[in-house]
Amino acid sequence: MKDELSGKRILFANVPTDGHFNPLTGLAKELQKSGCDVHWYTSKIFGNKLERLDIVHHQFTTAKELNGQNIQTAIPEFKTATGPEKGKLYLKNLFIDRAEEYFEDISAIYNSEFRFDLIVADGMFSALPLVRYKLGVPVIAVGVVPLIEDSIDTAPAGRGLPPAYTDELRQHYADLYKQKYRLIEDLIVKYRSDLNNYGVKIKGSFIFDSLVKEANIYLQIGTPGFEYKRSDMGNNIRFVGALKPYKAPGNQMSWFDERLNNYKKIVLVTQGTLEGDVNKLLVPVLHAFKSKDILVIATTGGSGTKELREKYGAENIIVEDFIPFDDIMPYVSVFITNGGYGGTILSISYGVPMVCAGVLELKNEINARVEHFGLGIDLKTESPTPQAIFAAANLIMKNPSYRNNTLKLNEEMRNYNSLDLCKQSIEELLR
Repeated sequence: MKDELSGKRILFANVPTDGHFNPLTGLAKELQKSGCDVHWYTSKIFGNKLERLDIVHHQFTTAKELNGQNIQTAIPEFKTATGPEKGKLYLKNLFIDRAEEYFEDISAIYNSEFRFDLIVADGMFSALPLVRYKLGVPVIAVGVVPLIEDSIDTAPAGRGLPPAYTDELRQHYADLYKQKYRLIEDLIVKYRSDLNNYGVKIKGSFIFDSLVKEANIYLQIGTPGFEYKRSDMGNNIRFVGALKPYKAPGNQMSWFDERLNNYKKIVLVTQGTLEGDVNKLLVPVLHAFKSKDILVIATTGGSGTKELREKYGAENIIVEDFIPFDDIMPYVSVFITNGGYGGTILSISYGVPMVCAGVLELKNEINARVEHFGLGIDLKTESPTPQAIFAAANLIMKNPSYRNNTLKLNEEMRNYNSLDLCKQSIEELLR
């Protein structure tokens, strides 16, 4: 029987960081398998990955080449910026200022190279309203962070606060929204003005809220059990479970170390690929567990691997640039993370509780949910002490409620066939 999507032309696009690219790769390959002609518009840094995925790559042309690898060096202000200032720099340079440039590139692709039927992009890709309203192409957005639509029942995204259960707290959160949007009013005006240049007016309070509201369908990675209840959630939002990155067949157990069989307790730690300062999380974790009867596996993303191996050469410590987490998660007792959404969802999908230490780039939102739903402990800092890390991990390993809660959410997540749910939404939109 012919697949309903066979022959459809689909363009993928993403904000150029790993956390916005990787979660979409599994869906892209599934659509390709269904007979779709899949192309991808993104930064040159993903060229090798797209070549391995056998997907046609359209690189930035008009768009400035700012990405997860170079943004902190390309924007001099990052060197001295504080936390809030750094967040505003990310918002301006990676999202707001790129919308028109992304659209000009995509418009050229549409009109001269690849007349696509649908665009699929991460939910923070700022050009989506222009693609929808100026090209008349339906838009699927994928939520690669916790749901960032404004709500009367939640605090503004980035505050890391629990949901509101009283009218007093709802009013307090409403005041926080006003405060937040006053502080970034210049960027809100800039984004709306840029879209108005094309005659496009958008719903929503600011860019990320607008991107949720303006997608034809918004596919939120995760499940209702890992999201705060909202009485005003948009009708276009659909949870799709653990939408995982593509993994080529035949790569099972591509990484293994005999020490995995020698320890009853195993800790995995990562601080992602965007954070290059190993002193924030990796160093305090390795210091906390050095020479303990607990195996520690640290993945560095390529930052300081050689130096960390030399400094922490204990038998119970393994330091690698990268390890396929699917290979190691079945052994892990506690996952220590700065709060990347992909790693958090993967940890839940293996029933592994977490210690979280991250605040910036919406990581506090992810980590707050981990603690709120009893899946782990949020240390609420970018730079935890070894003592705090050890105490939190030890408590999780002693208290079975954390693993039990994570396993319960894992069971909910396993009821979501992510790829089928995504395909159903795409079919519905293209009919």
